[in-house]
Amino acid sequence: MLKIEEIPLERASEFWNIQYRYLINDGFLVTEEEKEYFQSSEYRDTLESYMLRIPDTLHMVYFVRDDIRIGASQFLTFKSEDGKCFILDFWVFPEFRGNGTGHKCFKLFEEYTKNDGALYYALNYAKDDSHRFWISNGFVDNGVDEYGSFLMIKKKD
Repeated sequence: MLKIEEIPLERASEFWNIQYRYLINDGFLVTEEEKEYFQSSEYRDTLESYMLRIPDTLHMVYFVRDDIRIGASQFLTFKSEDGKCFILDFWVFPEFRGNGTGHKCFKLFEEYTKNDGALYYALNYAKDDSHRFWISNGFVDNGVDEYGSFLMIKKKD
């Protein structure tokens, strides 16, 4: 059975360690500057402060199947605005990829976030395989952000 487990602020450092390994191993962080930034208190403290914010709270979650953590995500739903759920991170751990696992996790993620007020989804991506994954989940291209990162959006079904 697949479920979502919230990561409380007290365990955020656990998430940061997993996220950093993921970003390195999947080739998202290549320069020393990028690596330093994602380990910096500037980055982490800012996001952790959003975990305390109400109503637009940052969530860190694990995807859990049969009591084993198989992936993770980090997202913000802007309830005070238009209900956009911005996905900062979403991944399945490498040893659990394949056989539609990511799609199953995203379907559960949608149910979970819609129950918490998400009306639509947005994210940015950096790799072609990520782009294909998100297209297969109903996302469409939506320009670039102020840093030149490609954006995608998924409107209500």
